[in-house]
Amino acid sequence: MEWKRRHRYSRLSLFLIVLVFVVGLVFQVHWLFPQKIRNPNKLRDLEKSTAPLTSNENAISASDESLQQGLENIFLSNISSSEEMTAALILRVEPYIYILNEPNACLQRAPFLVLLIEVEPKKTDARDAIRKTWANESVAGGLGFIRLFFIGVNQDSKLQHTIEKESHRYHDIIQQDYRDTYNNLTLKTLMGMYWITKYCPEAKYVMKTDSDMFVNTQYLIEELLKPRGQPKQRYFTGHLMPGMSPHRNKESKWYMPREVYPGRRYPTFCSGTGYVFSGDLAQKIYVTSLTIPRLHLEDVYVGKCLAKLKIEPTPPPNEHLFNHWRVPYSSCRYSNLITSHGFHPNEIIQYWQHLQSNKHNPCQQTG
Repeated sequence: MEWKRRHRYSRLSLFLIVLVFVVGLVFQVHWLFPQKIRNPNKLRDLEKSTAPLTSNENAISASDESLQQGLENIFLSNISSSEEMTAALILRVEPYIYILNEPNACLQRAPFLVLLIEVEPKKTDARDAIRKTWANESVAGGLGFIRLFFIGVNQDSKLQHTIEKESHRYHDIIQQDYRDTYNNLTLKTLMGMYWITKYCPEAKYVMKTDSDMFVNTQYLIEELLKPRGQPKQRYFTGHLMPGMSPHRNKESKWYMPREVYPGRRYPTFCSGTGYVFSGDLAQKIYVTSLTIPRLHLEDVYVGKCLAKLKIEPTPPPNEHLFNHWRVPYSSCRYSNLITSHGFHPNEIIQYWQHLQSNKHNPCQQTG
């Protein structure tokens, strides 16, 4: 009898330990989410700010070592031991309310490539040009291919009505309730990673790019990603930026205060104008971001997440494939690159049409 009683108590004790751990884990997942969940007014103030974040304005302060360590113990250990459980816990809470969403976009077929295109709400012409050109479904040659425009909000009710009509027509806009500003580009990118993790986890590849880009998606798919090959894992590539120093000049667009990032060099990152990664990285980057203080420079921040994951960006096979500047146009040059930067919507249409009309012999002298 004494043995049975001790055995019953042991099982009860084990059950209580497991219950306490699970309850504590769920509580911490909710508690450690971006501050909108804990303090909506504070985060809304951050979103309205036009200046880079200071150290005490990050969602998770770099100085709170115990909190940082707790996050690492909870999330990063679970990435290696139980990714499914970690994702399930995280995805219970939406970081921001969806105003417009396409939750069924990947339901019928796991896409080979998802294009996450960051665009300002007012840039309707840019979205229309991109739909007609490099993000048109016809370029994928029958592969699963999805384009999504990620936007925040502004205060123009008339524009919002136009966006909702546009969304109803094309079903390619993801809009969430955060202020759409330059300093929130990191937030916008993380929301893209979150969306992939929750609604499209089977995507083979993802490309994040901007609305003023020319993207040769045909070359990207056929020559770089090679759909007939084995899909890559833990793969991240673009225009590599190794050994870059923070800009300390307050007049610079890329100004980085020392109190936010005291280091002399950034980890290697890829220019935010256009980078490509395997679908498995969306969850890893998003989960890891919960342990790293936010930076307003989106591409640098993603580089920090990769560094923490011990994932080194892969150099593209040709250093001229990804360009974060504007490459002078010729059909010959553009038939052998993936990105070029700084285009108006009418230029995107003009050059895309010319490239398509010369695609079978792009390097003839008249091209």
